[in-house]
Amino acid sequence: MSVLPASLRRLTPDRLRDDVRLRALAVGLGVIPPRTMHSAEDARVLLDAARGARRVVEIGVYEGSSALALCHALGADAELHLVDPFGRHPDALPSGWGATEWATRRVVERAARMRGAHAPSVHWHVILSSELASRWSGEADLVFVDGDHSEAGCELDWSCWAQFVPLGGRVVFHDARADRAGGRGLPGPTAVVARHFRSDDPALGWEIVAEADRTVAVRRVA
Repeated sequence: MSVLPASLRRLTPDRLRDDVRLRALAVGLGVIPPRTMHSAEDARVLLDAARGARRVVEIGVYEGSSALALCHALGADAELHLVDPFGRHPDALPSGWGATEWATRRVVERAARMRGAHAPSVHWHVILSSELASRWSGEADLVFVDGDHSEAGCELDWSCWAQFVPLGGRVVFHDARADRAGGRGLPGPTAVVARHFRSDDPALGWEIVAEADRTVAVRRVA
């Protein structure tokens, strides 16, 4: 089944375009692509951080647009861990938005099939990221924080997952540049990044290495 042209999709009323069940069916069947949540500048920061990574954790998958980009960028020896409880979550998505596990799995599976033997291994964790962190073992070269966008939720993701990032590894925050000239974002992630990486008392052993539009990448340096 081919993807409907963008010109036709734009004619669809918002109440239908945002309907969770209809979107899930259309996204899962490949009639429409997953909703793009990141600009080209955001994607560049994320994929630069993913270069050479062997184990990547994405917190907040939604319909899978950034998971697609990671699936295409990572090598066959890499692991891509996708973490999302799915359903409606007011602090993770705009009001009324939601995604289903079935549809998002189909999106990522199609991308993996296209790459064949070159695709990374994909691991699904349909739970809250803090629950997964409580039983995680080993390192994570890249953690992409794009789930709960409240300040408390973003802070929890940072505090739970930073411990697993090795020297030279990265954490990427989305929607975290609302306080920058020309930047965009939301108050929660912006406050977490400002507190830990832009204040007079920054997190020891970490530095900002790249940022653009709504996205900030930090690296463990000590």
